[in-house]
Amino acid sequence: MNRGRLSVVIITFNEENNIGNCIQSVKSLADEIIVVDSFSTDRTCEIAENMGATVVQHAFEGHIQQKNWAKDQANFDWVLSLDADECLSPELIDAILKIKLDQFSEITENNLPIGGYSMNRLNHLGSKPIKGCGWYPDRKLRLWNRRSGQWTGTNPHDRFELKDSHAQKHLSGHILHYTYENKQAVLNQAIKFGKIGSKTLDESNLITILFKFITSPTLKFLKNYFIKGGFKYGWNGFYICACQWLESFIKYGKGILLNLNNKKRVERSQV
Repeated sequence: MNRGRLSVVIITFNEENNIGNCIQSVKSLADEIIVVDSFSTDRTCEIAENMGATVVQHAFEGHIQQKNWAKDQANFDWVLSLDADECLSPELIDAILKIKLDQFSEITENNLPIGGYSMNRLNHLGSKPIKGCGWYPDRKLRLWNRRSGQWTGTNPHDRFELKDSHAQKHLSGHILHYTYENKQAVLNQAIKFGKIGSKTLDESNLITILFKFITSPTLKFLKNYFIKGGFKYGWNGFYICACQWLESFIKYGKGILLNLNNKKRVERSQV
């Protein structure tokens, strides 16, 4: 019987600088820690195994695909899903321990079982927390019963989606996200995610992509800089919002090219 037991599942690739902190932050609440690694070439696996985690190798086909495969490796129904560059705040650890002691048995006022718990993610630039630029509260559904839903979304922006027969609640505390060591890392991620996002547009309506190419980058910058408080963080805030503009520009700009190339391939195949 595994009620009240918790699996922590972490996906990794070359995360030797982060995996130790991630695992250490969940040791007090995890009944097992499973690291799903996509063939790292650094010390990620060695560090994880030395800290008591079980390491499983699986080729990376996309964020959604990897996380759905990873959740099925868990031995217990309740799963906490983390990326290697994330760890838990003390307040969030306490909140999870409380519901774990209650064996995840909560019911909502609509008499629906709780299928998952969301929490805010606090993103950092270096060691500095950023609560503007559209980076906060960055609510994530990361603690859930693996039978109650699955990972969906559009790569690289995955999300866990519960079935209609389950409800969710929100926990206090933060996932502390240390993905950006410096401003160069923000730029690199924007370029990478823009390219990944463009691959989902090769069969979309070309007029729609053109419209979003014209409007989306600028609207995203204005929203995150002025409405979401990016201006409060000085040059760092402007830089973060500019990189978000760039990610959107690359996504839809490259998406136009992929869409046109796809149509040409179809036309040639019909000749």
